[in-house]
Amino acid sequence: MCAERLLRRAFVKGWLMDSLQSWGASRSDAGSNATRFDFPAHGVHIFLISFACLYYVANAQLLFFHFDLGWHLAAGDLIRERTSVPFQDPWSFTLGDRQWYNLSWLWDVLASIVFQHASFGGLLVFVVACGAVIVGYLTSLCLRCGASTVAVGIAVLSACLLYPAFATPPNIYLAASPNTATMLFSVIFYAECLKRTRLYLLPLIMVLWVNLHGGFLLGFLILGIFGAVVLLKRDWAGFRSYFVAGAACLAAVLINPYGWHIYDGLTATVGHFVQANITEWWPYYLNMTMPGSIPGMVYMLIFVSLELRHRTSCRMPVEARLLSWLFLLLGFYQYRYMSFFFIFSTVPMALHIDRLMPGLSSDLRAGRSFLAAGIVAACVLPLSFVHALPTLEPAQMLTKEDARYLETHLAHARVLNNWNAGGLLIFYTRGRVPVFVDGRAATAYPDDLLRDYFRLVAVEINEAAWDEVLDKYKIDAVLWVRAHKELRQFLVEKRGWKEQYVGLYETVYVKP
Repeated sequence: MCAERLLRRAFVKGWLMDSLQSWGASRSDAGSNATRFDFPAHGVHIFLISFACLYYVANAQLLFFHFDLGWHLAAGDLIRERTSVPFQDPWSFTLGDRQWYNLSWLWDVLASIVFQHASFGGLLVFVVACGAVIVGYLTSLCLRCGASTVAVGIAVLSACLLYPAFATPPNIYLAASPNTATMLFSVIFYAECLKRTRLYLLPLIMVLWVNLHGGFLLGFLILGIFGAVVLLKRDWAGFRSYFVAGAACLAAVLINPYGWHIYDGLTATVGHFVQANITEWWPYYLNMTMPGSIPGMVYMLIFVSLELRHRTSCRMPVEARLLSWLFLLLGFYQYRYMSFFFIFSTVPMALHIDRLMPGLSSDLRAGRSFLAAGIVAACVLPLSFVHALPTLEPAQMLTKEDARYLETHLAHARVLNNWNAGGLLIFYTRGRVPVFVDGRAATAYPDDLLRDYFRLVAVEINEAAWDEVLDKYKIDAVLWVRAHKELRQFLVEKRGWKEQYVGLYETVYVKP
């Protein structure tokens, strides 16, 4: 018995030693492999995030160059003060009985909190951080799909420099605005659907998305594309996963202050006649600028030529190609969708670059080069941020001095203001000078009011329309673009109004 016990102990001890040695060897091998293969991946992540953020901070002024930031911040303050989402707009005198659908109320609250504690610098960090997450997601996604480090660096950097559309202000899609939430969550939906490992996260993200921006409908479009592809492949397990995720997201949409009536707010924007007067809804060719749009057009031509040349590539995710082509066509129809094309085309473009230059996949030194360049950019980033801080301010369509004059001389008067000045007028006066109209459009104003306003916005003055609107709304003063000389001639020379105040960009005409 003693001999048997000794033999058994020796056997167990030997088995444990062998197991530990094997486990240690496997850990050592795994560690060396992780170091060898993950080091370039970490290098390209640092490089892309650092350089993209440096580019965004260099364009910091443009991140605030949109005319709705003022009312978003004011709305956030109002919601925090009332601890509820207002049913009607408290700042205008033309709302009638129209309900205000604030589809971005949660973004407004978050921006209000950040602005209160960190001013415009905090908003800049907030926006750039969202851009960094987008870059990181796209980089990981391209690497996961098998693209080489260099190809990923080229494709992701190109897309992330192009999709913000800094060449076409105020139509910028990485900015201090709720649009940024839609860009971010579209990338997350896209990545998680391609990986198909964490689809359960999508309904949780949808709860946030539906309260941050009305663009949450794009999440269902992305899910629909992926679901349709697996259905055509007769992948029933995959289809069931996407169907369950889509149904859960549909239920998650109802977790908002408006319930199912949120779709009423969406129809007040999507498909509404007001879109014809908002530049981001115009076709691509009407938003092109020269030479600023040339890099984007070159990228499109390269993408289309590579897609047509390698259209039968089985390595390419079908869903990525479908989304890229869909948003490319939608972007030509309405400019605001072109940014999504640049984002969704990142994976196909990286794989195409790999196919063109197969030698890139064996370049193990690329990771070290990317890492070194990324560290340099990361060191420069704080300096660039400090340099940008003094220049951060909202769009100067209306200045603080203009608002102070209006509060002093026209408090509670009926002022017919230019569309782009409305949001800033709300921000500076908080209703002490009620607005006629602003960028909230049909989500806050009656259709008749909007039709009346858009009859006025033309270089050539429609005298009958101006007389009718001035009389119908009992207008006391007109706040309009200073450069509109034809309006000055009409009001001052023909109707006897007084040009009482001239600002940098706006002029105030007062009724005699």
